[in-house]
Amino acid sequence: MNVDHEVSMLVEEIKRLGSPNAEGKTSVKFGVLFEDTRCANIFEALVGTLRAAKKRKIITFQGELLLQGVHDNVEVVLLAE
Repeated sequence: MNVDHEVSMLVEEIKRLGSPNAEGKTSVKFGVLFEDTRCANIFEALVGTLRAAKKRKIITFQGELLLQGVHDNVEVVLLAE
């Protein structure tokens, strides 16, 4: 799969699992994304896809890298819908 396609699929999964935050942007906790069965089946490297989407300014999250357990409560925010 190419990165652009994976990023577009990530956007769809954030919309499916997320909800509007205080600014009205869709957000989801990293732990929810990581533990979701459908996401686990779609993304071979979820963290890599998240980093690629952040680099393209499609999403944002605190920090450079998200790790399971440590960063489960970090919000992944969709910047454009």
